[in-house]
Amino acid sequence: MLAATAISQSADDPLSGLVLGEIPEPEAPPGWSVVRVVASTLNMHDLWTLRGIGHPPEHLPIVLGCDAAGYDESGNEVLVFPVIADPDAGMGDETLDPNRALLSERHNGAFAEYLTVPTRNLIPKPDWLSFDEAACLPVAWTTAYRMLFTQARIQAGDRVLVQGAGGGVASAAIMLAAAAGAVVYATSRSEDKRRMALSWGARAAVEPGARLPERVDVVIETVGAATWSHSMKALRPGGAVVVAGATSGANPPAELNRIFYLQQRILGSTGCTRGELVSMLRMMDATGVRPVIDRTLPLTEIHKGFQLMIDGALTGKLVVRPDREGAGS
Repeated sequence: MLAATAISQSADDPLSGLVLGEIPEPEAPPGWSVVRVVASTLNMHDLWTLRGIGHPPEHLPIVLGCDAAGYDESGNEVLVFPVIADPDAGMGDETLDPNRALLSERHNGAFAEYLTVPTRNLIPKPDWLSFDEAACLPVAWTTAYRMLFTQARIQAGDRVLVQGAGGGVASAAIMLAAAAGAVVYATSRSEDKRRMALSWGARAAVEPGARLPERVDVVIETVGAATWSHSMKALRPGGAVVVAGATSGANPPAELNRIFYLQQRILGSTGCTRGELVSMLRMMDATGVRPVIDRTLPLTEIHKGFQLMIDGALTGKLVVRPDREGAGS
C-alpha cells in the first residue's frame, strides 16, 4: 500500500526525512481493527516528528498522520480516536496514562491506505459529517474542545482570547467558543486570517500584541513565546491561560509577579478523551458548527502539503486523501 513514512529527522530540512512509497498492508492483532482510510489531515505534530521534536529517533521509521476517517472491516463508516492508551491507568482519562501514545508516535499513522488501531478507538461517523470533515476532528478540534470546556470550563458570556487565528486548533477554538455563547477575540499577523476569524464568530480580530476592548476570562494559547506576554496582559485577575502548544518557542517569560499578584491560572491541556470526542460530536450536531478545510490533496502530494504548513499558508485544515488520485469514495 502507499504510505508517507518518516525515516529521518532534521530541524533545518524536515521534508528530507519524508518518504512516499509502498509498504506492506497491516494486520490487526487481537483487540485491534483494520481501517481503510478515506481521509486524514495534517497536524503540526507531523511536522514536529520530522524535525525531531518530542519524537525519539528510535521510533523511526513510522508512518505519519494522527487523524483518520474511513471504513472498518465490516464496511461501517468510522472516525478514529487518536489516543492509544489505557483509560484505567489515567483514572478514567486516557490523556493521563503515562504510557499513552498519539497515533503515529509508536504505531503507524493515517497517511496510508490502511491502518490498525484498538477497536475501542473506533467511533461511528455521523452521517451529517463528510469523511473530509470527520478527519479534521480527532486531534485539532478535540484539543480545542478540551481546552475550552474541560480545562477552562467556559460558559456563555465568557470573554475568550484565541491567539494565532488560522491554525487548526485556533480555528476550532473560535468556532466552538462562539457556538457556546462566548465573546471571542482573536489575533493573527495575517489580515486575511483576521477576516476569516470574524466570519467564524469572533467579535474582533486584531494584530498580535494589540490592545483588546476588554480583559478576558480565558486565553487559548498554542503559540508560545511570541504571544505569551500579550496573553498575560490581556487576562483579567483570576482568569486562566490554557496552554496546548508552543509553536513559536516553549520558553516564554515567566510573568511570575503578574501571575501571583493577579491570581491568574496557567492550565496545561493535552489531547482529549474518547468521551470528550463523543461529546464534541453532539455539540456540533446541535449547533451546526463544522471544521474549516483549506484544501484537499492526494497522498501523492504530501510534500506540497507539508510545505504549505511550513510556509504558514493554511487557514484551517489540509485534508489528505490516501487514494492515488485524491478523489476518495
